Amino acid sequence: MSSFRVSGLSGKPLLEGDVYIDGAKNAALPLMAASVLMPGEVVLNNVPDIADVGAMRDLIEGLGGFTSYKDSVCSIRAEKATGAVLLGDVAKRLRASVLLLGSVLARNGSVVFPHPGGCVLGSRPIDLFLDGFSRLGCTITEQEETTTITAKEGLSGGVIFFKVVSVTATETFMIAATQAAHPVVLKNCAMEPEIVALGEFLQAAGARLEGVGTPTITIYPSVFELPRVEATIIPDRIETGSFLILGALLGRDMRIHSTEPAHNEALLAALEEMGVRVRIDGTSLHIKKPETLRAISVRTHEYPGFPTDLQAPLALLMTQATGESSILETVFDGRLNYLNDIQTMGAEVHVWNPHKATIKGPTPLKAKNIDGPDIRAGLAFLLAAAVADGTSIVGNAHLIDRGYASIEKKMGNLGLSIERI
Repeated sequence: MSSFRVSGLSGKPLLEGDVYIDGAKNAALPLMAASVLMPGEVVLNNVPDIADVGAMRDLIEGLGGFTSYKDSVCSIRAEKATGAVLLGDVAKRLRASVLLLGSVLARNGSVVFPHPGGCVLGSRPIDLFLDGFSRLGCTITEQEETTTITAKEGLSGGVIFFKVVSVTATETFMIAATQAAHPVVLKNCAMEPEIVALGEFLQAAGARLEGVGTPTITIYPSVFELPRVEATIIPDRIETGSFLILGALLGRDMRIHSTEPAHNEALLAALEEMGVRVRIDGTSLHIKKPETLRAISVRTHEYPGFPTDLQAPLALLMTQATGESSILETVFDGRLNYLNDIQTMGAEVHVWNPHKATIKGPTPLKAKNIDGPDIRAGLAFLLAAAVADGTSIVGNAHLIDRGYASIEKKMGNLGLSIERI
């Protein structure tokens, strides 16, 4: 497996230049899953060239569909996708494979899938999905390694209340409910921009939905008849946020383009509190490192709160801030484990419990060879290596590749000494 070799910028010139943000993987994957229900061609523009997109293509092709990808354009034709079994090895490593449950079940009457995997982030149960499909009249059969969901008489209507807010569950049932016999009301829904993007895609294809972007979404029975549906993937707010944090750490004059600033308001507010000035110019953001970073307390929360996917990168920024910062992680269990590695690089960190940590700074970091445990912590390790004194090797590059396309090229173009090995 590949790794990244990074020479830290401690005492060296800072980063400057332009970086262009890709389309959001968390917006592309739901639209790809929904494409299985479409009778004609689906063309998606601004699709990032990342591993998770490739895995979703493999799953769709495994069902009998056809996909192609070139120059950020993904084409999908799924009219012959009559398969009902998700490829086990692919589905296990892709958490977003659960997005296909709704479209495959609605189209073919059953779906067989392994327990989905992805990053190691503690417990990520599928009970929300099983409970929801049961409420739509489905039969659930669980085997040792796979689960089968069957809808012999199709999906009924009804009300589904999510006991916890879940982006993936909201999206899965938005897709499935378009093919239900009666209206479906989803309550306690996620409100992320990616949810809105999926709703707009389904509406463009012929679906009728109300309340998208609010906690309650109503989906009415729909018929998809268009021979071609085209959509453009929204900018990746997590990639945008990652480069904003890099700019706050090491930027002399960084310019981040092709963004949607409104999607990053929580991070922009946090950076302002830390003393970082960001200039917004339409879809571009200009940032540089301040003379002094101030400590801050952050609590992760569902959108529009501070995103859990930016918690690890922000923790790196906290190591260089003056004073004691704190993190309260409310979305995932086990998402603070990476701080142990940051501590071995010289950071003054105290993890009080699985959800709370404090970080005192500023502290100089020393180079170290470390392996990223997941996409976002892996990116945080690249930031740590960039600010550290010496040369680090950051392993598990394939995990970072799941969320960031050509990250070494983008960082290298800004002046960072980084290479894939």
